Amino acid sequence: MASAYSIIIKPVISEKAFGLSESNVYTFIVDRRANKVEIGKAVEEIFSVKVAKVNTTNRKGKRRRNPRTGLYSQMSTTKRAMVTLKEGQIDIYQR
Repeated sequence: MASAYSIIIKPVISEKAFGLSESNVYTFIVDRRANKVEIGKAVEEIFSVKVAKVNTTNRKGKRRRNPRTGLYSQMSTTKRAMVTLKEGQIDIYQR
């Protein structure tokens, strides 16, 4: 992989993600080709924190139907990473 900024695409801003942030778990949308080790190193490099654990999930894109034409289209498939930080780290959403 290239740089840390090409691995971490954007943070997930949702109610569930904010709830998990209270227990030092942060969610990011990441490059689909990145593995857990690369994701952990990228988060450590970008936010200057220590990563304890990385969990990933591949979310298949939903199939949507255009009501006017009746044609179907496919939404993008994404990969999400739930990164657990070690105790005593700062809240990375406040940066």
